[in-house]
Amino acid sequence: MNDIMFTAASIAVIAAVTWICRAIPYIIFGGKREIPPVITYLGKVLPAAIMIILVIYCLRNVEFFNYSESLPTIISVAAVVLLQWKKENTILTIAAGTVLYMVLIRVM
Repeated sequence: MNDIMFTAASIAVIAAVTWICRAIPYIIFGGKREIPPVITYLGKVLPAAIMIILVIYCLRNVEFFNYSESLPTIISVAAVVLLQWKKENTILTIAAGTVLYMVLIRVM
């Protein structure tokens, strides 16, 4: 019974902290207050910066001169860039890139 109470209490605390973290921006900037320019700027530049960091992180161990191992990665990255450029649909891009990569590492 002690484990069940501990688990329930842990879930309750996690849920409360998550709710508070998501509610704070609405509490601070809610109503008629204007959003500071710094927050607006960060909202525009951070998504792209985060995606660039994730791409660099994912490609950090790829040996581009070892074509037998890196070719699926290179093809998948090129397909993701092309799809995102043409379709501008993030979900489609992520799904297609993942499926293509999984197929290529099994086939090649």
